[in-house]
Amino acid sequence: MRKRTLRRACALWLGLLALPALARSTDQAGPPPAQPAATDAAAAQPGMPASEPAIAADAVPATVVVEGRRPGPGVWKVSKGTHVMWVFGTYAPLPQKMQWDASRVERLVAKSDEVLMPPVAKAHIGFFRGLTALPSLIGIKRNPDDAVLHDVVPADVYAHWTTLKAKYIGDDDGVERYRPVFAGEELLLAGLKQSGLAYGSEVLGTIEDIAKKNKVRMSDSGYDVMLDDPRKLVRDFKNSQVDDLVCFTKTLDSLDIDLETMRVRANAWANGDIGQIRGLNFAERRDACLDAILNSSIAKDAAALRQMRERLRLSWLRAAEKALVANASTFAVLEIQDIVGPTSYLAALQAKGYTVESPR
Repeated sequence: MRKRTLRRACALWLGLLALPALARSTDQAGPPPAQPAATDAAAAQPGMPASEPAIAADAVPATVVVEGRRPGPGVWKVSKGTHVMWVFGTYAPLPQKMQWDASRVERLVAKSDEVLMPPVAKAHIGFFRGLTALPSLIGIKRNPDDAVLHDVVPADVYAHWTTLKAKYIGDDDGVERYRPVFAGEELLLAGLKQSGLAYGSEVLGTIEDIAKKNKVRMSDSGYDVMLDDPRKLVRDFKNSQVDDLVCFTKTLDSLDIDLETMRVRANAWANGDIGQIRGLNFAERRDACLDAILNSSIAKDAAALRQMRERLRLSWLRAAEKALVANASTFAVLEIQDIVGPTSYLAALQAKGYTVESPR
C-alpha cells in the first residue's frame, strides 16, 4: 500500500504536465502518413456525416452519442521485410455507454511477440524521499496567496466561466480557488459527463488484460524523469504564478464550440471511421495547456522536464525500431493524434524507409 501511495505521489507532479483531461484533446489533423491500404484488421463500420455544425453552450447537442458494442478503429501496419508492427490509436473522450469490441485487437496481440505501451514520462525518486514530498502535494491545485479565479482572470473571461460553471458544475465554490488550468479541467469533465462522454483508461486497460491473458510481454516506450528534489519542485510550483490564461480561455471556448465536435470525434472512433477523424478540425487546447506548465519558470529550471513532448516522441521511435528489428510481430498503442496529427510518429518511421499502411 505504501509503495502504491508513493507511486501516485510521484505521478501527481507529472500529472500536472500531462493534464489528464485537458491534454487529451487532439491537435489539428494533418495528412495521413501513407496512402490508405486495407490491412487484415482494418474493417470498419460506416461513421457519422463528414461534418457537424458547432453549437452554443446552451443549445441541445445535435449528435447522438453512440451506445452499445462498437469496433473502434482499425490498425496501422508498419513493416520492413517480414517484420511487422500493428499500431492501434486510442482517443478520449469516448461515449460513456459504448462497449469496445476488442476481438480484432485480441487476435493481433495474441500473435505478437511484444506489446509496446504508449510513451509516458515517469518520475523516479527514492522511496523515503518520495514520502517526504507527500505533505507538500496538499493544495497544489490552488492559486498562490489564496487567490480566487475572479482575482486572476480578466472580467470578461470570468463572466464566461460563471455562465458555464452554473450550467455544468453548479454551486461548488471550492473550484473558485483553483488555478485556471485546474478549474478548466473540472469544468470540462463536468461538461463532457452531461454530454454523454467521459475520459477513462478502459481501452488501454483492456489491451493490458489481453496481453497478460496471452502472456505477451508489455514494454515501456517512454523515458525516466530524474527529479533531484521533488518536494522543492512542488513547493516552487505552489508559490508561483503560471501563465495559464490561454489554456483556461480555450477550455471555456471548447464547451461553447467544440463540445459537439468532440461528440462527433467520439462517434468516429467508436465506429472506426478513420477518414472522418482525419477530416475533423482538432482543438488547440492540448498545446495551450501543456505550454502553460512547460513554459513556466519551474519547468524551465528543471532540466528533466525540458522538451518533454519531443523526448517522448524520440523515445517511442527508438523503442519502435528496436521492436521491429527484434520481433516478427509487435503490437503498439499510441494516442490517435500521434498517428494522424501533424507530428505523426508513423510519418517519421515512413521517412526512415518503413512501409506504413493505413486502415480504411
